[in-house]
Amino acid sequence: MDLAEIWRVMRRRWYVLLPGLLLTAALTTAVHLLIPVEYQSQSTVTLLNSSKATEAFDGNPFLSTQASLTGMADGLARNLNSDGAKADLKALGVTGKHEVKIADNAQGPFMWLTVTGTDPAAVLKSDELLASYADKRLKEFQTQQSVAPEAMIRMATIVPPQKPEAQTKTRLQYIVMVGALGFVLSLVAVFFVEARRRTPRGKNRPAPAGTPTAAAAPVPVGAAPAPTDETMALRTVGPGGAGAT
Repeated sequence: MDLAEIWRVMRRRWYVLLPGLLLTAALTTAVHLLIPVEYQSQSTVTLLNSSKATEAFDGNPFLSTQASLTGMADGLARNLNSDGAKADLKALGVTGKHEVKIADNAQGPFMWLTVTGTDPAAVLKSDELLASYADKRLKEFQTQQSVAPEAMIRMATIVPPQKPEAQTKTRLQYIVMVGALGFVLSLVAVFFVEARRRTPRGKNRPAPAGTPTAAAAPVPVGAAPAPTDETMALRTVGPGGAGAT
């Protein structure tokens, strides 16, 4: 079946295709309205060496980097993603979903603080609260270990919380999926109806099992059999080859 034939079938069975397309349009509209747009804000922070450790570098923390800072960043990120941290952040007013991780391709203790939600203003405010809470947790970790203030690892903001941006990829994927599925099902219904209409009813259908076949007409009891050609010849010639009188 070529494209021209497919188009002819669609035109011929428009009364099947049209309701399917209308239902597909209604479903895609419902997905568009029911799935809200999500917004995302992200900030970048880094861990810096203590003021005591940077004395040899004239107090410049960016000249003093250690592998232990990256390990501390990983541990802090894990803590900020824990259930306890989620409860604390919720109590502080953080809404939506937050995520903390070491920045991709980072060559140091750089961390991404990300918040995702449906309200842009609330997302931006939540990202700011998350950054403050991260700095607070870093200090609490070191206080619990009785670290002197001048020897504590510090946190600095590299990129402040950015203006929330719309994340439409997920909703667009659902809309495309529903639209494609609805269109395919509409075509299947069209060709199903076409196939049913093209097949004549009762033609080439096998006889049901047990159906009796046509039998020869019964011969009445006592009736003489029909004369054959040989019998007719004997009657005509008669005995001895002479013709019958």
